[in-house]
Amino acid sequence: MRADAVRGHLDGLLLAVLESGPLHGYAIITAVQRRSGGALALRTGTIYPALNRLERLGFLRSTWQSVGERRRRCYELTDSGRRGLDTERSAWDEFTSAIGSVLNPGRAV
Repeated sequence: MRADAVRGHLDGLLLAVLESGPLHGYAIITAVQRRSGGALALRTGTIYPALNRLERLGFLRSTWQSVGERRRRCYELTDSGRRGLDTERSAWDEFTSAIGSVLNPGRAV
């Protein structure tokens, strides 16, 4: 899948995988890849700036957790992030309906 296919939908993807609970960055990347059946392989250079931006917007909060000698930053949704996810899902539904109506005009959407 082309990398630009995710553009504009990254926030929704990140919020969705964090809906079930806190995850660290690599686990977020893995969850997106697993849930997409391997079609979406996000890069760390894409994920971390987006996570930091979502945290600045108040959609996420992060904490440091130690795993053995390593420290990982774990991210979790805030109440604002849950509302943001609802908004992302509604926007996605509208988008896919509109695109589907153009690409497949004879099919009910």
